[in-house]
Amino acid sequence: MSSAVPSDSDIVANERTALLDAGQQGQKKASPLPKLQIGILLLTLLVEPIASQSIYPYINQLVSELDITGGDERKVGYYAGLIESLFFATQALTILQWSRTSDRVGRKPVLLLGIFGLSLSMLCFGLSRTLPGLILSRCITGALNGNIGVMKSMMGELTDSTNMAQGFALMPLAFSLGATIGPMIGGALEHPQQRFPNIFPGAFWSEFPYFLPSAIAAAFSITCFLTILFFLKETLPRQQTQEKSESALDGEALTVPQNAIGDSPVSIRSLFVPSVLIPVANYGCIATLEIAMFALQPLFYSTPIELGGLGFDPITIGLWMGAFGIANCTLQTTIFAPLVNRFGVRTVFRVCAGAFIPIFALFPITNIIARQYGINWLVWFLLTCSLLLSVFMDMTFGCILMFITAAAPNKRSLGATNGLAQMTASIVRAFGPATSTSMFAYSVQHKLMGGYAVYVVLVAMSVFAMKITAKLPTSPGRKA
Repeated sequence: MSSAVPSDSDIVANERTALLDAGQQGQKKASPLPKLQIGILLLTLLVEPIASQSIYPYINQLVSELDITGGDERKVGYYAGLIESLFFATQALTILQWSRTSDRVGRKPVLLLGIFGLSLSMLCFGLSRTLPGLILSRCITGALNGNIGVMKSMMGELTDSTNMAQGFALMPLAFSLGATIGPMIGGALEHPQQRFPNIFPGAFWSEFPYFLPSAIAAAFSITCFLTILFFLKETLPRQQTQEKSESALDGEALTVPQNAIGDSPVSIRSLFVPSVLIPVANYGCIATLEIAMFALQPLFYSTPIELGGLGFDPITIGLWMGAFGIANCTLQTTIFAPLVNRFGVRTVFRVCAGAFIPIFALFPITNIIARQYGINWLVWFLLTCSLLLSVFMDMTFGCILMFITAAAPNKRSLGATNGLAQMTASIVRAFGPATSTSMFAYSVQHKLMGGYAVYVVLVAMSVFAMKITAKLPTSPGRKA
């Protein structure tokens, strides 16, 4: 290891002093968050879920219209899962390099490039009427988009130990808001010529019935691009500065810790230590289960009741998936930080990770009731229970981001650490949609365990993930 790379003892000191323990060294009152900068960061975070999840309400319908399944509705899940997975597959190949690049050239340039690529890909997606066209557009999105890892690094640089829980709680909240808006856009604006014939007449809208929701997502991306360009300040500490510097952000001071200024980005090999790998492994586990859940939901909602689903139309799917975002925003804002302060990050993480077990168990139970009695009040009650459990599940991400941030060797290696974590999540998310939807289709097609075998597998995976959570340290910044 070169002299530029801190020793193990230096890394531990940097973790505890620079990234976490400032609040334990005499500073008890929470520091105010730099509202303007975090507000812009959260606005940017909305872009990805709006773009990615706006296709969920209609992706199965789009695949059916392309006539690539030969009229067999049971095969829709295979192709829908493939299209959903491609974003994460190409992102996994590039995100670590984008995150490491941000450690050197700055966070802002990487964000701008990613937003530009996202807007371009959404326009391509809306104009695609062939399977290769859809595949190419999703690959463009993933390959150019290293944003999520960079944004997590920026949140770590904009917060300290006294307000970290408050700051990181806002990230899943913003993602959930995007997950609310995205499906609503996709479900309400697909086939606009049929829904709003007076506003969208002409052959264009009949030939490209999914262009409008894609164009809306692209327009939002361009708006965010301009906001970042003119108003977002760079958060990466410069290597050649005075030992302590302050930046005025929204009228509030952001203090860059003394030991973070002189540090250089560490090598990738130095990140392969238990203090980093254990939080990354936990992130990979919950990312696997989360993407399986979100990929199955629209397929489960749209599949006919007799084939294991609920038979909802795209607008119902969009509104119900959007309801998750509303509930998540409300509860995350009000209870996440108090829960973390009361019970600790590790306890909240483990309890919320356990919510995956009843979430997957409720899928077959809901379908069995729908088969027996139709879509009645009990079905909606079970869907509401699943929605609330999903809110608690989503709190796992705010918790694990705090562990990952604390595991970074120094502030100039936050990008590489988050990039490693996001690359892991992207790899599992690349396989997650295609695997889960294919398991759903295979289970239904071959009537494995009554067509419910996919949920048995996912419940077993959830139990395994609970065992991995036990390996986390008692709190971020401490050794496991």
